[in-house]
Amino acid sequence: MKKVCVFLSSVQQEFAEERQILAEYIRSDKLLGQFFEPFLFELLPASNHKADALYLDAVRKCEIYLGLFGLHYGFENNEGISPTELEFIEASLAHRNRLVFIRGLDTDRHPKMRKLIALAESQLVRKRFVGISDLKTHVYSAFIEFLMQQGHIQTTPFDAALSSIATMDDIDEQRVRHFITLAKTKRGFPLAVSVPIVEVLTHLNLWREGKSTHAALLLFGKNSQKWFTTSIVKCAYYHGTIIAKPIASHKDLRGDIFELIDQAVDFVLSHLNVSTGVRSVSNDITIHYEIPRAVIVEAIVNAVAHRDYTSNGSVQVMLFADRVEIWNPGFLPPNLTIDQLRRPHASFPANPLLAEPMYQVGYIERMGTGTGDMIRDCVLSGLAEPVFIQEDMFKTILWRKFTPQLTPQVTPQVATGEMAQYKYLQLLENRLLGIMFGEMSRQTMMELLDLKDIKNFRENYLTPAINNGWIERTNPNANSSHQSYKLTRKGKIRQTKLKK
Repeated sequence: MKKVCVFLSSVQQEFAEERQILAEYIRSDKLLGQFFEPFLFELLPASNHKADALYLDAVRKCEIYLGLFGLHYGFENNEGISPTELEFIEASLAHRNRLVFIRGLDTDRHPKMRKLIALAESQLVRKRFVGISDLKTHVYSAFIEFLMQQGHIQTTPFDAALSSIATMDDIDEQRVRHFITLAKTKRGFPLAVSVPIVEVLTHLNLWREGKSTHAALLLFGKNSQKWFTTSIVKCAYYHGTIIAKPIASHKDLRGDIFELIDQAVDFVLSHLNVSTGVRSVSNDITIHYEIPRAVIVEAIVNAVAHRDYTSNGSVQVMLFADRVEIWNPGFLPPNLTIDQLRRPHASFPANPLLAEPMYQVGYIERMGTGTGDMIRDCVLSGLAEPVFIQEDMFKTILWRKFTPQLTPQVTPQVATGEMAQYKYLQLLENRLLGIMFGEMSRQTMMELLDLKDIKNFRENYLTPAINNGWIERTNPNANSSHQSYKLTRKGKIRQTKLKK
């Protein structure tokens, strides 16, 4: 096949070494070299044509645009626009596949480069990198994703893969019968309760070639954890606002997909404040949880349905005095951003064979409205908006009706979205205090917090904690990369309170 042309875009002087190393890496890698050919403008022979016409033409001829954005904006034309920005705009107009990787801190960045990065972030998911090794890893992952989407690498999604040893005896017939009954009520499922279960599984694309799919074992297996040991939900309840012992309540939930969701929802609701209505309208007493039940269900369903089942991690559900956090292994699909989750968007199920039966029994809607409904329901209940975070895991934060000690700049009357942002930043600060002990280097702190982006660490964790007097530098005259930190007396008192 013809190799896919990759246009490497950046301020050439700033990324001269990275451009050469990355191009050589792509060409020499046994897999990437078969499919991709990097294009470097500086390797073009001398020509009478104008440079801007040449590189924009090259952008249009390449199928992938790969942008490296750093501190500098670069040479500006008569209109004040650099080649780097022109190349990104051209790639966008030509509907090319765009990959953007960012290095450096925004505080040190040229204002126009900050605007260009903001433009890119509004349109696609970008990655930050620290060094060339980190960049190679991100590029390799992005290219593999491209090859899979284009069908050049034939893979089977985890939920559709066939088990080589499971048999029909490993499927719980009663669970399948119960599913049919519920699905007929919810969505008018066409098969009768009495049909052979192999026919039901085949109808749902869960049984092929006389073998069970992974999805069938997760949905209807007699012992799902026998086949997938990490398909559990870890639940924990903490009295304070940080992860700290003693743990008030802890459970590792096991069972099929539906049982995991139901048990996890029950665990959360059992630790939330609840109020009851009166029988003024009907004989039924209405029950109101401090976080709407529908929001809890949606967050947990999303975590279980969309998690990466090839990961060694598990879904985690944690309750604190001020919030509920739901973590699941995996990442958003490349065509969906955190910002888009807050607006109407299409549905992109990570595990489509799991999603279909869950839709049939009413656990999901397949309309991409779930996160929007969560935000609306929280706001209508007087709560701060949920926060969605993509780090090493996908995280959802739901705020309880807990009022933190407010700063003079933040009052209970601020807009709901602003309060959510304030509480989120306070949460990050509390996480830092939760891992502090003795004298610690910046690198150690980032490792314990499982952070790779130094900008995120400085702006959202380190600087606020220093400004509020929780921690202090122990060697302020040292180079920034060699500075160490410790809790102040005020910070130690705060840490003790957070653990209660």
